[in-house]
Amino acid sequence: MLKPGAVAPQFTATLEDGSAFDLAAFRGKRHVVLYFYPKDFTAGCTAQACAFRDNYSEIGRYGAALFGISGDGEDSHTRFKERHALPFPLIADPGRSVHRLYEVQGLLPFITPRITYVIDKEGVIRAAIRHDIRVTEHVPDVVEALKNLDPAAEAS
Repeated sequence: MLKPGAVAPQFTATLEDGSAFDLAAFRGKRHVVLYFYPKDFTAGCTAQACAFRDNYSEIGRYGAALFGISGDGEDSHTRFKERHALPFPLIADPGRSVHRLYEVQGLLPFITPRITYVIDKEGVIRAAIRHDIRVTEHVPDVVEALKNLDPAAEAS
């Protein structure tokens, strides 16, 4: 897992709708929240995604763009996003190259940990969050990290 203070590795990938994602496009403009999860349609991943969905407007209030990322492909992501009315994009990483770049690896190679990174507008990781069991705990930790980046947004 990468540590806070590290520069977020640059990458490009494909979103569930087939469009391109480029992390560099957010530099100087918006904070980015990247949450890595094991697999679409599993109970824990669904609970985690729905927790982010239910708090999406609060995350956006702090000027952050939210993206989920797993090893699933675009088709699976599209169905998962539609079934659960997710308002944020999902990044397909079937080759797990982004997972490796962000050191999202478990002790066992076939178990993907749940890791969320809060990246500031300058591309620096400000929070690295891991909760493998308490899946909905990522949300309050993300909100707290965003408050620390932009305390003025909390008052608005």
